[in-house]
Amino acid sequence: MTPKKLGELCDCGKTEVETVLEVIKNQYNKETPESGVKFVEHNGTVQLVTAAESSAVVEKFLKEELTGEMTRPQLEALTIIAYRGPITKMELEQIRGVNCSLILRNLMIRGLVESQLDKKIGAPLFQVTTDFVRFLGLTSIKDLPDYEKLSNSEVIQSILERNMTAMEPLDKENKIE
Repeated sequence: MTPKKLGELCDCGKTEVETVLEVIKNQYNKETPESGVKFVEHNGTVQLVTAAESSAVVEKFLKEELTGEMTRPQLEALTIIAYRGPITKMELEQIRGVNCSLILRNLMIRGLVESQLDKKIGAPLFQVTTDFVRFLGLTSIKDLPDYEKLSNSEVIQSILERNMTAMEPLDKENKIE
């Protein structure tokens, strides 16, 4: 991030940002590291990164996240996205009944799900990646078992519509004119 952007986000001036960045730099870039983080400046941007001494631990952690077994909630969410995608996070959460932020993050890290902003609704839409389809040995997502039946499930559609209808009064009350 640029110091200018940091100043805008923190609503402070250039001098104050530079002073704080210098403190952070001195704290994290000591000869004897006390944390696994370093402060890096490059091409007018600043960033906190993993210290070289900690890279093996971070690499091991990320490898486990990428190659470890998927949890049941991850598999459920992935199945819903495969059959109902592109789908919003809110729709996925209505179907599953729980917050799916961490699950979506993990599926994206694994390269199984991708998001794209839908400018019409102002929210990201999630769908499975080409790598996911290829990994399953399919030529199209529509080759999934019972795709037509499950992707157009009336039960799921009625749940989504019922939940949207239940939320409408809240939207009208909170609407800013």
